[in-house]
Amino acid sequence: MPGPAVLLLALAALNAGGAMAAEKPLWELGAGLTVLQFPAYRGSDENRLFVLPVPYVVYRGEFLKADRQGVRGTFFDSDRVEASLSLGASPPVSSDRVKAREGMPDLKPTVEIGPSLDVRLWRSDDERLRLRTRLPLRVGFTVEGSPESTGWQFSPQLNLDWRDPAGMAGWTLGVVAGPVYGDRRQNRYFYAVEANEATPLRPAFDARGGYGGTQVLAALWKRFPGWWVGGFVRYDSLRGAVFEDSPLVKRKDYVAAGLAVTWVLGESSRRVEADE
Repeated sequence: MPGPAVLLLALAALNAGGAMAAEKPLWELGAGLTVLQFPAYRGSDENRLFVLPVPYVVYRGEFLKADRQGVRGTFFDSDRVEASLSLGASPPVSSDRVKAREGMPDLKPTVEIGPSLDVRLWRSDDERLRLRTRLPLRVGFTVEGSPESTGWQFSPQLNLDWRDPAGMAGWTLGVVAGPVYGDRRQNRYFYAVEANEATPLRPAFDARGGYGGTQVLAALWKRFPGWWVGGFVRYDSLRGAVFEDSPLVKRKDYVAAGLAVTWVLGESSRRVEADE
């Protein structure tokens, strides 16, 4: 269930390619600030503005990696196919602060984890353009003393990365688009209304599994000596979703955006070959 997160996590939706393999530090550490605008949850008509500190952590190990593609362990890697670990998260939602959920239990923060198969479909001769498909399948759990499963989510995506777009040297433009599918437990967690929670303006609703809308995300970023800057815009449509008629869905289309600046405070003297 995508939700407000630091910009670097939003950019993790991008399979950030763009540059040929080069020698880079094994690790980099830093910190920065991000500004985000998101709805309280997908389908909410109440927006939230977040100003948050954000860590900058890059690790380019042989198995474990943490970079613009997110935190992942690589189990299989070839010139065209990569099998890796996919992670996601959603923030808590206080029902007291969201009118549509008044009187309902709060939404707990969740974490999602599962495998992802990434396949390179095409790249230009100069490697400035790359097209891939990403197939992440994740199961979610609430973050609390006794975690509960929030079900499975599958979000196949097409990912286009363009290095130096329109002559913008050093910048990378990434575009990711694809549908979202959730099982019954996933969709019920966010959109079901139990009989004892129903009101004259919020009828009972039992969500089923299936299609959960489509997302398109575009991000632009650049790594300068000593610092990094990036921004993204995401369009999300819930039209045709199996939970579209839930009384908790107040808006079927929305745009979210964010901007982050981070400073690199330290890096390793050891260099490794990295293709990013």
